Amino acid sequence: MSKGSLKSTIAVSLTNYLDAGAIVAGASGLTLWQRYLGLTEVHLGWLNFISANCLGAAIGAIVGGFLADRYGRKFIYSYNLLVYMAGVMLVMLSVNFPMLLAGFLVTGISVGIGVPASWTYISESSEVGNRGRNICISQMSWGIGPMIILLLGMFFAPDGYLYGWVEGLAHAICGDSLTGVAVEVFSSRIVFFSLLVVAFVAWNMQRKLEESSEWTSSRKSAEAHGENTGLRHAIATLFTNRTALKTAAYLATIYLAWNLVASVLGFFQPHIYETAGGVSNEQANWMNCIQWAIIVGVTFITSKIIDKTSHKLLYVLGLLVAISAWVIIVAVGVNGMVGLWLFTILWGIEGGLSVQIFYALWGTELFPAKFRAGAQGLMFFVVRGFSALWGLVFTFIYGENGEGFTVAAYCMIGLLLIALVVGLLGCPNTRGKSLAEIAKERYGENIEEYGKHTRQ
Repeated sequence: MSKGSLKSTIAVSLTNYLDAGAIVAGASGLTLWQRYLGLTEVHLGWLNFISANCLGAAIGAIVGGFLADRYGRKFIYSYNLLVYMAGVMLVMLSVNFPMLLAGFLVTGISVGIGVPASWTYISESSEVGNRGRNICISQMSWGIGPMIILLLGMFFAPDGYLYGWVEGLAHAICGDSLTGVAVEVFSSRIVFFSLLVVAFVAWNMQRKLEESSEWTSSRKSAEAHGENTGLRHAIATLFTNRTALKTAAYLATIYLAWNLVASVLGFFQPHIYETAGGVSNEQANWMNCIQWAIIVGVTFITSKIIDKTSHKLLYVLGLLVAISAWVIIVAVGVNGMVGLWLFTILWGIEGGLSVQIFYALWGTELFPAKFRAGAQGLMFFVVRGFSALWGLVFTFIYGENGEGFTVAAYCMIGLLLIALVVGLLGCPNTRGKSLAEIAKERYGENIEEYGKHTRQ
């Protein structure tokens, strides 16, 4: 990887840090905001529903994907993180529920806008032999974000090592009359401030990036041949091209099946460990943090071998580990440290070989530049939208104190089996091929017509 390529990959990967960081920051501070604003469980459900973990990101993704195809990847990087910073500041300054809800929504929409452009830009700017590795680097930031945010959340929490500093800052800003829950919620405000700082640094890096040469070439070629380059036409082409629709259905299926499991763990894992597992909040957070460290480490190893190893082999291996984690926790039991630690380690290993890595890679490889980001945005919209609904369903299955954990675990195993079987049957052979070669194989010279009259 060249120095410039590495720099651009890191700059773009910060979008993933901010995505995962927003989800974990929101989840880790929910109890503090609940006490401060007197929120009910219904309020908390709405915060999750419209957050970066669910509907907010879904809305942003479908808009951002097609905007990136119409106006370029750089267009997204020039403005999107300004929206993210506005959302984070709304959360930081919230003094009532409408402000907090608006902050979660704006942040979530920005996250969704950035994700399709992020994966697309990384893939388009990569050399053929480094495409998988660069996607893995991007995925590592998805693990580093939660790990750092969890650590900050624990250190700044009311019983954390740095809470004295939080109290001092709160009194310095708002006066000594500030007490109780109003001081405690400053822990969450500071965590979100850390995201504001990273977003500002990322924006300054990303707005200086050059436009994707792949997108520029595609746009010039289309204009030279008199093709329609409008946004509406690109959307129509995607929805009428049989090859593109089949590809979108395949990728959306494997990503949705896996993400329904992963999204629950992303938001509820510490809660599951505390209620069904019986451990303390501090223990649950430390185990979750260690799991993210394992994910980062295994993803780093994957980055070294993904461009040289069968994608089908790695994909199957990751899902077998994931299924094993849930089978073991059911067999050993969730209410013991042995079962919890085995699950923590195995799910951490799975995270380094996750379906999301291959979804991000194949999602950028299997569509032409004309609607590459738009297709990803559409799929991301579907997946995060269903994840929002599934989060509500899961709470009913799981119960107030984890009495439905076993049933929920069997649901997770079933979803992972769907991802395994469908992924295995449709696994593409793209390793070692350029994006242009892949597009020509799948769509021929005329993208608009090819998918309408052929079957693959």
